[in-house]
Amino acid sequence: MTRRLIRRAVPLCVLSAGLLAGLLPRATSVAHAHAGTVRAQAERSPSGDEVAQDAGSSTGRLRPDGSLSDVAGLSAKDVWAVGQQNAWDFWRNQGIITHWDGSSWSEVPIRGDATGAGHLRSVAASSAGEIWAVGDGHDGLPYVAKGSREGFDRVGVPQLRVGDWLGGVAASSGRVVAVGSRDGKAFLMSSSGATKGTTWKTGQGPEGAMYGVALAGRSDGWAVGDTGSGPLAMRLTGSGWKQADLPEIKGGFLRDVYADGRKSAVAVGGVYRSDGGIAPLVLSWDGRHWKRMTPPGRRAELYGVTGDGDGVFWISGYDPRHGAEGFLLRYDGSRWTTLRGPAPAEDRTVRLQAVAHVGDLTLAVGHTLDDKGRYTDLVERFGPPPADGGTVKAASEAE
Repeated sequence: MTRRLIRRAVPLCVLSAGLLAGLLPRATSVAHAHAGTVRAQAERSPSGDEVAQDAGSSTGRLRPDGSLSDVAGLSAKDVWAVGQQNAWDFWRNQGIITHWDGSSWSEVPIRGDATGAGHLRSVAASSAGEIWAVGDGHDGLPYVAKGSREGFDRVGVPQLRVGDWLGGVAASSGRVVAVGSRDGKAFLMSSSGATKGTTWKTGQGPEGAMYGVALAGRSDGWAVGDTGSGPLAMRLTGSGWKQADLPEIKGGFLRDVYADGRKSAVAVGGVYRSDGGIAPLVLSWDGRHWKRMTPPGRRAELYGVTGDGDGVFWISGYDPRHGAEGFLLRYDGSRWTTLRGPAPAEDRTVRLQAVAHVGDLTLAVGHTLDDKGRYTDLVERFGPPPADGGTVKAASEAE
C-alpha cells in the first residue's frame, strides 16, 4: 500500500514535528549553540573536487531547538537562511531570518508585526534589496515577508486564507512565485515583486501539494511536489501553469527543483520502499522530457538541490548509513560524488534541508538532533581542497 504524504489537514503540532524529522523538507533557491569546539577529520571526496572546509560546521546562532529550513546566496558574503526556533512548542515557535556576511551570522528582524511568524520554510534572493521568505503565521494565515539587511516587513496577500499552506518561494527581478497547498490541491501564487499596489494571482493544480519552486526566467519555471501517491511537477509558461508528464513512480514524491534555463532542470525527492525506508529520487529535464537518474545508494532522503549554471549540481539530505554526518551528493554531468561533513564524537542525527552554491563555496543548512531529542541549527560549508593537497579539518562549533 502506498503511504500517503503529510498534508495540511494533519494537526499542526504533527506537521511541526514531521518537518523536524525530515518528512516535510523545504524548498531551496539560488544561503547559538554553547561554548566549546570539537575538531574532526573531514572525509575527502573521491574526486577531490570539494571537501568540508576548515570551520566547516557551525550554526546560524539560533536559540534552543532551532532548525534551518532553507538557504539562498547572492555571493559568498551575502547569504540568507530561514527556519524556526523553539520548534517543539508550536504555539510559541518563532520564525527566524538570518544573514551571513562572510564572517558571522546575524538575525534580521521582521518589523511591525504583532502576530509574528511561525516556521519559515523557504527564502529567495532576487537582489540585495529584495529578499523573500514564506512560511506560517501565528494568526493562522500563511506568512509572506520581504526585506533586506535593514529588516523585513510582512506582505499582505488578500487572496490568502486560513488553511492555506506555503512551502516554497522563488524570485527573480520583477517576479515572485510561491507554492504550497489549498484544500488538498496544489496551490500557486505570483506577483510582480512589489509590496504595494500589486495584483497577486493565485491558482490551483491537481490533488496534492507543492514544496519546491524555481524560476528560469520571468515567465518560465517549475514547481514540484506530490499527489499523495506519486510525484507532481507543474511548469510555468507565458500562459500560466500546466501539469507536466513525469515517469510513473508509485510512492514517489519531489521536494525541490533547480532550473538552469529553459532546457535544463533537476528535481529531487524520494520513493517510499516496502520495508519502510526511502530510496532517493532524482529527475532531470532536457527541454522535452523528465527522465529518472540513478544516484548512488539505495537509501537516502533528498531534500534540496542547487547548481552552478554550468551543469554541476548539489543535493542535500540525510544518509541513514552515516546519520551523524552531513550528507551531500554532487553530479558533474557524468559522475556522482558523495560529500560528507565531519564525524563528531557525540551521538547525533544530521539532516541538511537545503543547499546553495555561490562562487567556489557550497553551503548547506539544516539541524542536528542529539540523543536527548534536542535540536540545534546547523550550517556546513564545503569548498575546494587546499592547493597544497594537505589535510583538511572541519570544526563543529558551539557557542
